[in-house]
Amino acid sequence: QHGECGIEMTDWWPHLATQIDDLCFVRNMWTTDNDHAAENQIHTGRHRLGEQQPSVGAWADYGLGTLNENLPKFAVLGGPTRSDTRVSIESLYLGPQHAGVPLTLDPKNPLPFGQRHAAQSLEEQRREYELIGQLNALSAVEYPEDQELLARIRAYELAFRMQAAVPEAIDFSQETEATSKLYGIDQEATKTAGQRLLAARRLVERGVRFVQVFPSPYGVWDSHQKLKDNHTKLCGTVDRPVAGLIQDLKQRGLLDETLVVFCTEFGRTPGLELRAGGKDGRDHHPNGFTIWMAGAGLKKGYVHGATDELGYHALGEGHYVTDLHATVLHLLGVDNRQLEVHGRKRLEIDHGQVIHDILT
Repeated sequence: QHGECGIEMTDWWPHLATQIDDLCFVRNMWTTDNDHAAENQIHTGRHRLGEQQPSVGAWADYGLGTLNENLPKFAVLGGPTRSDTRVSIESLYLGPQHAGVPLTLDPKNPLPFGQRHAAQSLEEQRREYELIGQLNALSAVEYPEDQELLARIRAYELAFRMQAAVPEAIDFSQETEATSKLYGIDQEATKTAGQRLLAARRLVERGVRFVQVFPSPYGVWDSHQKLKDNHTKLCGTVDRPVAGLIQDLKQRGLLDETLVVFCTEFGRTPGLELRAGGKDGRDHHPNGFTIWMAGAGLKKGYVHGATDELGYHALGEGHYVTDLHATVLHLLGVDNRQLEVHGRKRLEIDHGQVIHDILT
């Protein structure tokens, strides 16, 4: 047990445990996909065999508008992890301009093909963009209903503005040594996650509405027999950086206006998995698992829901992943039942319900 709230947390998360009084847990989540296509489902609310829907980040982008014209409204760091999980940041019928924009942490090339080539002068680039702008204007008049074309035009215009804004946003040279240590950037094991989460904080500070972070790459599984050791190691790669993010947001006053969501695609079985002769493996388990959130509008040091005594099923009705989506959008100031695109209300697409018990 940790903190004043006395909530239980595994010793795999010693740093995150120090922030437990600011966390809000939902322990009766469930989903329907038990393979890694669930990575898409946790973001879109749909099983891989169902009709695909825009990701929750795209809905936030669509519903909220922008606070900074020089940065994407929906930024993605460290993902998608594979080609078949691209839908986790897609916008589909909302329009391609609302899809997530993957960024890298190289200040010299944070956006693929987003920087001027060394052999091209600034004047040459200016003339090139002027010509592109003229052609775009003509195309927009000739094909006013072509959403793909309009989105491409906006993407090029945004890419031009991002040439200066994105490198500045992910340039850590102005950050203190204490901040780097807080995120674990000084340690090889936590460096990747630390850099991504520090970049997320800097993007939020600059008005980016929604940042989707894949903190750490998947581990390499030699066999399910080594699952426990791999998960212990992977927790170690993100424990300090995630705790550092919560502490950093709080000390800067940003936690009062920022929502942090830390979730998994599914849980793990409460019983042993004996596949391949192993004795400590635990298989994918969609029937009951935990996520946590922190920040604006949420109760602190609070637990909502539970699983049965074995940790197998979410008790009561539980919460399908779309309830998480509805809650996130609600906390961002968007009523998911009022969002509408081309006469198609979100209510008809996604029946998620706000988890009112966790709200302040």
